[in-house]
Amino acid sequence: MTSPAPTDPAPSQLSAGPRPAPGPAADEGLARRLRALACTAPLHDLDARKANLAGEYSVYGMAEIALAAIDLVTLHMDFDTGADHDQVVARLLPRIAAQAPQRPTAEHERVARWVLENLINVGSVDRGFRAVYGTFAPDGSYVRRDYDFKLLEEVPGHGGGIWLRTTDEAVNVLVGALDTDVTSAQIAAEVKLEVLISRGRLADAQLAAEQARYRTVQYAETLRRALEATRRNVRAVDWLQSVPDLITEALDHVADRYRHENAILTNIRKSRDESEDAEHKRRAAELVDIVKDCIRRHTQLQSRLLEAGPLFRAEQDRQAFATPSARAGLDLYGQLVAPLLPLPMEQAVRVTDAYFSRGTGLRTPACARMADLVDLLLTPPAEREHLGAEMPEPDLIATPDDSRFSEEQLAVATELLDLPADAPRRLSGLLAEARRRDPDLPYLVALLAVHAASPAVGTAYRQGEQQLLFAVDDGTELDDPEFGGADLIVGTARLDAAGMAADRTEAA
Repeated sequence: MTSPAPTDPAPSQLSAGPRPAPGPAADEGLARRLRALACTAPLHDLDARKANLAGEYSVYGMAEIALAAIDLVTLHMDFDTGADHDQVVARLLPRIAAQAPQRPTAEHERVARWVLENLINVGSVDRGFRAVYGTFAPDGSYVRRDYDFKLLEEVPGHGGGIWLRTTDEAVNVLVGALDTDVTSAQIAAEVKLEVLISRGRLADAQLAAEQARYRTVQYAETLRRALEATRRNVRAVDWLQSVPDLITEALDHVADRYRHENAILTNIRKSRDESEDAEHKRRAAELVDIVKDCIRRHTQLQSRLLEAGPLFRAEQDRQAFATPSARAGLDLYGQLVAPLLPLPMEQAVRVTDAYFSRGTGLRTPACARMADLVDLLLTPPAEREHLGAEMPEPDLIATPDDSRFSEEQLAVATELLDLPADAPRRLSGLLAEARRRDPDLPYLVALLAVHAASPAVGTAYRQGEQQLLFAVDDGTELDDPEFGGADLIVGTARLDAAGMAADRTEAA
């Protein structure tokens, strides 16, 4: 018996309606992977843009250096502090030098700083990265979304200076996951670490231990951001449900991690002491250091968790009973710009001048600190000689006379330019006469004539000069074998002596 041949669906069945969008779970998983790719894009972009650097930098693996930089910043930052910029650069230099040992150290340092600046994204306004990805809305429509993230960020230090800290996205790039639940990822890492140690696979166990440590750093970073937001505005953080649940869950997490890590530490030491392989012992010793660092970080995290409740209550009291501002803010557009736009310029300028003269802020006067004042008052005066300290004998050196023109030449040039007030002369005639007297004299005459093209009338008037040399260009070209330019009209102007005397009398 033969079965009927399958029939193709009718065209109307294929085009009966639009294909439904994927379900929320599938679409969320796709969006998570798209965000994961976006976080790695800046690292790949480093290798794509290294050709733009002045020089041959193709030998360097920029993405590898960037991952090492994220690793260093993550391990060097603490709950309250971050990693020092110069220290990270110094730690990166051996890895960069291994890629190009024949290159100079200055080039290695330049590569390290270039990678760090690009991870911080120094050139952008908010120093962040943005990626665009698409998801499906509940009604089945395709929606494009912006994903803003950072890898390294600069934060102010408590004692001054700037620290580097890694973000959650950077840690996710480092351990190869994105938007993973911190607690579940930490438990999985601990179980994986314990199994690998029990089987003697210390090389894989070291990688698992490092991933567990990164998750611990990420957990502490989540709590630190919640506490910082509480200090700024207690209403911006959900202390009714979210943060208390986070603290309770984190305390349980720390207690479980203590038990696991102490058991793991015992197994590692046992494996280290019983092994006869040198490489095995070395890896076991490195694992001991990593697990000890995890225990230290968990201890610090526990102390911060216990301080979170009192900090919330203190900030709530401080912010709730703070004195409200007595003055309302200024609406620049509604109260200043909009009323001024229809006004004429002469009326609007008076308002803007008054606003900006008072809106530039106060200048803080210089004053002594109390500590400096107390030291100054309590310090006994130093004993001094009656005539003061002995003055050293100055070692005087005669300055050589390097003037090009002599006093005699200046006198002759002044005589040539001492012209009658009603008989100005051309510069060409003055140069010819000066050349007949001295071959170098025309240069001095030309210099004085050019200087007279813009005479200091006000200075001569205040100093009581009787006359002033001036030069005017009327467009005639200078015909001279040594000089070019305009054939100036050089003359002497008489100043008002009576007016000068009256001004000096009024000033007296």
